[in-house]
Amino acid sequence: MTYWDTADPKTEGPVYEQLISSFEDKYPDVKVDHVYVAFGDAQSKFSAAAEAGKDVPDVLRIDGGAIPALAAAGAIAPLEGTPALDDAPDFLPGPLDTAVVKDHVYGAPQVTDTLGLLYNKALLKKAGVTKPPQTWSELKAAGRAVKAKTGADGLYLNTGAYFFLPFLYGEGTDWVDADNKKITVTSSKVATAIRTAQDLISSGAAVAPNFADLYGGMQSAFKEGRVAMVINGPWSVPDATSGPAFKNASNLGIAPVPAGGSGAAAAPTGGQNLVVSADSPNAAAAHAFIQFINSAESQAEVAVKNNTMPTRVSAYTAEVKQNSTIAGFQPALQIARARPAVAKGGELYTPFETALGRILQGKVSVQGGMSETARQYQQILTDYTG
Repeated sequence: MTYWDTADPKTEGPVYEQLISSFEDKYPDVKVDHVYVAFGDAQSKFSAAAEAGKDVPDVLRIDGGAIPALAAAGAIAPLEGTPALDDAPDFLPGPLDTAVVKDHVYGAPQVTDTLGLLYNKALLKKAGVTKPPQTWSELKAAGRAVKAKTGADGLYLNTGAYFFLPFLYGEGTDWVDADNKKITVTSSKVATAIRTAQDLISSGAAVAPNFADLYGGMQSAFKEGRVAMVINGPWSVPDATSGPAFKNASNLGIAPVPAGGSGAAAAPTGGQNLVVSADSPNAAAAHAFIQFINSAESQAEVAVKNNTMPTRVSAYTAEVKQNSTIAGFQPALQIARARPAVAKGGELYTPFETALGRILQGKVSVQGGMSETARQYQQILTDYTG
């Protein structure tokens, strides 16, 4: 059987290679052709292979956001009732929801993540901020205090579409209402979310991003101590702690994202799922492979060695919980929510991100930017209403 793996070969691969070797020892009649594919190319390569009916892997590791499109295309098979979803109640609800499309489960969640508020403890302490802000209003006050008392910026406001979702979720909204097939970017709640971001920047609590390098600019500012807070995920911690601001790693704090006007806080559930090709001639082996490599024992081993967050409740062993990054992001994961199950959901990010950047640079109004986004969404989601 063939397995396409989007894990990083150098930093994440070794533990998976050990698990695959152990699987082959347990099932000597099965040989796994383990192929690494670039994370950004996995969906397009798999879709092209499935459409051509040639060189399709039996198992693919893929971001949960890609599952609706692959399921809609008939490229992957439902997994409920198979060994691949062995002990399904053990999966955390959030990660499992990312694999559900029209009441069928198309993926076995392997690792999960979400966004949290990462902060520089020393800068907040120097500014007199005794605890991480729990609302955007508290963040505004904290950010202004940091700027006034330390000279550093408060929050680096990354306007990347994914990183902005906590602002939308805090208002109880999203880009679309998938259940009712409605485009919602022109709603008053989305406008409130954007105006919250505008206010953070104009008040001096947050700094506008480097629009030419949203993520890189954020990471550089944070790890160099030029900004006290960022919205980011667990994958960013090794890079952050490589910088001078976190030479002492204990200076890095992790908290859930702040709540918005709805009174609730939430961030998107991210992570990777294992899916099986709809036309796999080795489905039984594929299911057994997923069952083995995705068991609670395997997930715990991966978590300890790769600093990733398990998707199974029972994988959070005492040893796993000792990992400061995993422990820090657990409260954030409890409030994470799945992104809408939209087949073309991956195409919605760029229009929103582009418009948001123009709005925050003062090139277009909130209404004008979101109206243009809605028009672009209508071309993508032709069966949705505005």
